[in-house]
Amino acid sequence: MSSQPQPAPEMRPHVQPDPQATERLTRRGLRLAQFTVAYNVVEGVVAITAGVLAGLVSVIGFGIDSGIESISAVLVGLRLSARLRHGAADERKERIALRLVAITFFLLAGYVTVEGVRSLVVGETPEGSPVAVGLLVASLVVMPLLAEAKRRVGVALADPLILADAAETRICVLLSVSTLAGLFVFALTGAGWVDAVAGFVIAAFAIHEGREAWEGELEHDHSQGHHQHTDHDHDTDHGKTAVDD
Repeated sequence: MSSQPQPAPEMRPHVQPDPQATERLTRRGLRLAQFTVAYNVVEGVVAITAGVLAGLVSVIGFGIDSGIESISAVLVGLRLSARLRHGAADERKERIALRLVAITFFLLAGYVTVEGVRSLVVGETPEGSPVAVGLLVASLVVMPLLAEAKRRVGVALADPLILADAAETRICVLLSVSTLAGLFVFALTGAGWVDAVAGFVIAAFAIHEGREAWEGELEHDHSQGHHQHTDHDHDTDHGKTAVDD
């Protein structure tokens, strides 16, 4: 019995990026960056004001994180706008932008750590803040959705810059959780040091993500976790475009 020779697996045609899909995803990434800037400016002003009035280090740190996240989103937005204008990415400028985004993680970690240590040494006792609690709850609703939307675009484009910005937004989610937990523990126990410890947790997350952004490892981590799923999508859903190379 004879059979037709089967092509070797390595001869499978390479799926080329669809220029229209790439442009559509890039525009989506730009809109997400613009929304991030607008939302975080408002969030940052409210958080810093509430934090200063109540003496809450972690809430002030949360507000500063909002400002830092806005800087990250501005950098990403500028690069995406440049891509749309010129039709291609400038690799050198993209690398510089990625390093600048990584630096914002370290700035956040440094500020929160210094303020946390100062709070412990001085023995500051924070006050309750319903405004801060409301803001943190709102962040827990908005930021996970925003981070996931950015992650999807970043994975589809295999774009380390967008993935770094998504990681920055995830830091905001983690920061919201730890800060809110610190406020609740303080309200229940009166332990003011919990607020500073929450800030140290935030700093640890920020340093980890900053190192990965600096080394460009965010692209590897995220595309690795979704590579098999994306390959399956190419076979079963040709209406959806994902670029993992």
